[in-house]
Amino acid sequence: MQTDLDDPCNCLALRKAARYLTATYDKALGPVGLRATQLSILRTLHAQGELTITSLAEQIFMDRTTMATNLKPLVREGLVTVEPSTADRRARVVSITPDGLARVDAALPLWRAAQARFEDTFGVDEAARLRASLRAVLDTGFQPWAE
Repeated sequence: MQTDLDDPCNCLALRKAARYLTATYDKALGPVGLRATQLSILRTLHAQGELTITSLAEQIFMDRTTMATNLKPLVREGLVTVEPSTADRRARVVSITPDGLARVDAALPLWRAAQARFEDTFGVDEAARLRASLRAVLDTGFQPWAE
């Protein structure tokens, strides 16, 4: 009898681990009112500056529609702005606000603690190998959001 633990599906194994870690990071970030995905969006905007929704989605490996949905609570809380692009009125540009920057600053110590806890338990070298393997997955050539 094959158990769920023996399932050879790469997608299922990855999704289970992703949900597990996401819940762990979400719980750690709870005191500052952010979820892991929201922190990733804010950190990307902090590092890159303003980006179109499409560019932001591509950098985080998310489809545009899901990105737009994830931006709504950040806009509502005043952490980002979404405005029409001056270069292309059809495009929407996302920028982090001063409140968004402050929220990132408040969240980073909580994120670092969750990161350290995972690495202490899983192993620093193992975590680095895991991240390298997952980056390699992104280079497999699939185009999940291509039209």
